[in-house]
Amino acid sequence: MSESIGRRDLLGAFVKGGVAAAAAAALPAWADASGGDDSFDYIVVGSGAGGGPVAANLVKAGFRVLLLEAGGMAPSRNYSVPVFHGMSTEDPLMAWNFYVNHYAGAAQAAKDSKLVRGKGVLYPRAGTLGGCTAHNAMITLYPDNSDFDNIARLTGDNSWNGTAMRAFYQRVEREKFESKGLAQASSRQEGTNGWLTTEQTSPAILLKDAKLLELVVAAARQEGLGRELFEKLVNERVNTHLDPNEWAYVQHKNDGLFNIPKATDGGKRNGTRELILRTMQKYPGKLVLRTDSLATKVLFAPGTTRVIGIEYRTGKHQYRADPNASLAAANTSVKRRAMATREVILSGGAFNSPQLLMLSGIGARAELEHLKIPVVVDLAGVGKNLQDRYEVGVASRLRSPVKLLQDCTWGAAGDPCLAAYDKSAAGHVYASNGVVIALIKRSKKDKPDPDLVLFGVPGYFTGYSPGWSKRALQKDTFTWLLLKGHTRNTAGSVALRSADPLDTPVINFRYFDEGNDASRDDLESVLAGVKIARGINSHLEAKAAIKKEEVPGPAYQTDDQLRNFIKNEAWGHHASCTNKMGPRQDPTAVVDSKFRVHGTQGLRVVDASVFPKIPGLFIVVPTYMVAEKASDDIVADARVSGGIRATGG
Repeated sequence: MSESIGRRDLLGAFVKGGVAAAAAAALPAWADASGGDDSFDYIVVGSGAGGGPVAANLVKAGFRVLLLEAGGMAPSRNYSVPVFHGMSTEDPLMAWNFYVNHYAGAAQAAKDSKLVRGKGVLYPRAGTLGGCTAHNAMITLYPDNSDFDNIARLTGDNSWNGTAMRAFYQRVEREKFESKGLAQASSRQEGTNGWLTTEQTSPAILLKDAKLLELVVAAARQEGLGRELFEKLVNERVNTHLDPNEWAYVQHKNDGLFNIPKATDGGKRNGTRELILRTMQKYPGKLVLRTDSLATKVLFAPGTTRVIGIEYRTGKHQYRADPNASLAAANTSVKRRAMATREVILSGGAFNSPQLLMLSGIGARAELEHLKIPVVVDLAGVGKNLQDRYEVGVASRLRSPVKLLQDCTWGAAGDPCLAAYDKSAAGHVYASNGVVIALIKRSKKDKPDPDLVLFGVPGYFTGYSPGWSKRALQKDTFTWLLLKGHTRNTAGSVALRSADPLDTPVINFRYFDEGNDASRDDLESVLAGVKIARGINSHLEAKAAIKKEEVPGPAYQTDDQLRNFIKNEAWGHHASCTNKMGPRQDPTAVVDSKFRVHGTQGLRVVDASVFPKIPGLFIVVPTYMVAEKASDDIVADARVSGGIRATGG
């Protein structure tokens, strides 16, 4: 890219924009001893699924980029070893523990066994390089075309249609086809040269454990597959039709049994962390990464809505979601400012991006004025429209432990399974994310897209509460983890607790009866999923593989009893939609179809918060896709002229 649209002198750029005096006045009058006041073409806040790809792509396009990450580097085996992903959510090197409210009403909230009195329900996030891509289960599942078609209709921007968006997935994925027993891609719509390597766990691993094979065969029977056919597929490793990301499946969306791809490379986790580090190595000095750097305010040229930079604080363990946070850490942090000659991109996720907007004076006027935050842009939709999935675990006690795991000690000293994994990760049980098989279904036959996924997982998982990851490591239990997609409840919200940027926000999901799903479709669909899981287990009980169901348990038999169980115990972990995309005339919209924050210039949001409706069944792949699309939009705007271009909605 030519220097004419590369890095520019800060004041020179503002001269072109006609606000030279304002820019000069906005330059900070203070700096820390290390000279933290500097300028870049772009500043990206957050290194996760949204910010990581955007920062890398802008550097590749020839720009100089500052990437701010509030967490640290956190090198940890809990990061790299796939099967340890549960422990990674409680690893003090990277854990951010948000506590959320499923219900505002105290009486209903108290019925949740996961509730921590005085705090709420644990909602794990990751404060580390790579954001939540550093602790997720690596499930790499393509969304539905309808998700993007809906955005195209809502915004009038046809570049969002489902067919067009496939190209952005191809830029993300680099599938290892040998993990599917193939020599090449099965269709031209698959990814081969992307930055994220995906693999499928070989189903042949099931042949090593008769108990797990029986569990999967029971699910296969639910789909009309006999044991003989399934074992043939396992033995021959010809399981391409079990990949739900193939374009043929995406177009037709049939229910079925699938082997979900995972974001691993040679049996080790990979994500935006690796992308960022590779980009820094390839383009020295172009991508400047600052970890332990918490963004606290978006900076505007005085008297304007033109964004010119970011105020942030450097230091470990500042933010109060960090379990190691302390007053001493906050008091020793150092204030800094960085200036952006072009734009600032917020990618902090569904909780932190709206929080930063509100701290900066962008949000509902009454809420900001209540906290004495000067209003820069009155945008009522900031922090509203919070959405999530609903999840429930159907956990059963087995009559004997899972043989495949009998010698494993989950990384404790002398763990023979870890030693074997270190010697040869490929095909090892530790190279998996624990998912044996997945069943993708419609809760009702007339659903346009499948809205349920059931994962078969050895272990005990019934939601997030402190210590959950250790409780999950039970070798004589098996859980059908049910996830309800395409949820209808949009009544959740993220609000400031205070004007202190170190405070976590107040997060209210307003589940089920408190929400705005008047159809009760969400609840009835989860109920259907629980019945499917129990139907699978009935085959196993007949074969004496299952000793007893522990959750929900025998006390929950009727539909009304199960509905109460679901309302009490459901959870989620795909928070999204709090900076809704939509046209300027929509009073609830926060960003336009090019990710630009309405009413501002030089400010965008690129993360899971921009979706108007929660997409697909899992959130990370659609977020990667919008990050790729946003990168193109940002570069296209830069090419319009050599100077800063007004980009407000």
